[in-house]
Amino acid sequence: MLLLLTASLIWAFSFGLIKTQLAGLDPFLVAALRLGLALLLFLPFLRLGGLSGRLRLQLAACGAVQYGLMYVAYLAAFRTLSGSDVALLTTLTPVYVALLADAGERRWRGRHLLAALVSVLAGAAVLLGNATPRAAVPGFLLVQASNLTFAAGQVWYRRLLPSGHGGGDRQVFALLYLGGVLTALAAILATASWQSASWALSPRQGWVVLYLGLLPSGLCFFLWNSGARRVNAGTLAVLNNAKMPLAVAVSLLVFEATPSATKLLRLAAALILMTGAAWWTTRTAAAPPASTC
Repeated sequence: MLLLLTASLIWAFSFGLIKTQLAGLDPFLVAALRLGLALLLFLPFLRLGGLSGRLRLQLAACGAVQYGLMYVAYLAAFRTLSGSDVALLTTLTPVYVALLADAGERRWRGRHLLAALVSVLAGAAVLLGNATPRAAVPGFLLVQASNLTFAAGQVWYRRLLPSGHGGGDRQVFALLYLGGVLTALAAILATASWQSASWALSPRQGWVVLYLGLLPSGLCFFLWNSGARRVNAGTLAVLNNAKMPLAVAVSLLVFEATPSATKLLRLAAALILMTGAAWWTTRTAAAPPASTC
């Protein structure tokens, strides 16, 4: 659980950088650069010995879904939705994780789904004060596609490398980033918008992309998937929204000199709900399923 919370905390400090620092750049280019940097970060650790050709392809496909398709849908949503709208809509991810995990294991665990719904409520409650939801169907569908692909990748990775797997995560993780990079590059080639977008990064934008690629994308995605196969599916579902109250806490306690009592109460309620939901899922913890590879 510590790995998941560490990733969530780093993500909490990273919200807003894309909108404030990378405006004008092609979003699919940003995705490719971030995933490319993450690939370079983990390439020295790659060890293919002992991995079947099938497992190598499955890991790359997992990265293509969880990172490539997720980024393509997520960044495209900003064309019709504001940043606060996108953040609010991402709170539905825990439900997808709970449902996909149950479907993959062919079992029904109402406790996990209920905990996921509590996590959605907590995430939405802490964001509603800063977001004004708008009816933008294309944007809504794109964010849900992003949520679904990110959730599917987590669940799939747990099945490919279960908790008892002898190999380490870092020895294979470059394959996931490779799949993500190839998907982002395919999105660039398949769209025409990049031809009119700015490809020239200022020095500041270069540093921002470097930070986003190495930490929020590189290190945090690794920590997240490593943690995902060490907790039960219910806890994983709940913690998908941990970054929401953490991001608001960072904003209120670090960047606002005098946060309002209403915001602080909403934040406290969200943290209590999410902590309670995570604790509840640990009462019936189950090990991730064995690999079918």
